[in-house]
Amino acid sequence: MQLDIEEFSLSGAEKAAVLFLCIGEERGSALMKKMARSEIQAVIQAMSRLGTIPASVVETVIRDFSETVSGGAGVEGSVQIAERMLSGFMTDDAVTDILGDLRSPTHGQNVWDALAAVNEQTIATWLSGEHDQTIAAIMSRMKPAVSARVLPLFGAERMTEITTRMIGLGSLSRSVLENLESVIVTDFLSTATRKSNLDPHQRLADMFNKMDAGAFEGLSANLEQRIPAELEEIKKKMFTFDDMIKLDGGALQRIMRLAEGNTLALALRGAKADVREAFMSALTQRMREMLETEMKEMGPVRARETREAQAALIDITNDLVSQEVIRLPSTEDEMIED
Repeated sequence: MQLDIEEFSLSGAEKAAVLFLCIGEERGSALMKKMARSEIQAVIQAMSRLGTIPASVVETVIRDFSETVSGGAGVEGSVQIAERMLSGFMTDDAVTDILGDLRSPTHGQNVWDALAAVNEQTIATWLSGEHDQTIAAIMSRMKPAVSARVLPLFGAERMTEITTRMIGLGSLSRSVLENLESVIVTDFLSTATRKSNLDPHQRLADMFNKMDAGAFEGLSANLEQRIPAELEEIKKKMFTFDDMIKLDGGALQRIMRLAEGNTLALALRGAKADVREAFMSALTQRMREMLETEMKEMGPVRARETREAQAALIDITNDLVSQEVIRLPSTEDEMIED
């Protein structure tokens, strides 16, 4: 079936991006040296969101390269390809400046995955000024788990109106979907990402998470005297290895399954007794005995190695949280007793 070029409605920058992808990274880098910075920016932004373009469309856009693509191969654009192309003739700082928000924490994600990583209150605040139909269209494309958290924040009356519109929405055309994604990226995600990147509390929390417990304890005592309020805010954003005791058994099982080699055994060798027991309790009796045997047979281990192993488990945890496979406990999970 021949695809209609109108289905793609490629802009001039997107057509230029297709050309660069056809000529390859080496020639593309050489050509970009002759371009103005604004032209490079436009092409790189187009390339990063291009996705896969069928060969038939490529042939229509750039007939001079029809022999290259006539065998049926299309081209695919991504942030990674754009980054490698720029690295051929620019310094790392210049590449970072050109790619801007494309190298943010949303790097490698599509718009909806990136949106899912943003706090629900932030999303609701941004959407609150939009028309209900626009909100319905965006909510219909968001991950259900995210929509479920955002929707109640609009209040009962507006929540009902938005839900009603979502039910009657139908499928969105490609052009409408592209417009929505463009607005989300330019008007919201770029700002939300910059704010996230500039949050010194979060950066320090990430650093403290992987710091030696003894070193952090001493530092924390000093900071408590100098900047108690700021330290409290940082601690609220921290998730340390000791905090993993708060995860349920199912979450711990998922984390342990993803641990490579002797990472788990190393991490638990340096763990507190209650944290170690939390992990062990999530295992079957046979797996527990195997892990205990592995830990005994390891012999003496360096404290640095145990900290690195624990940091690896924290990284796995954060990855699973970002994928919404597991969730971190919060104060809302605290049990209320009679």
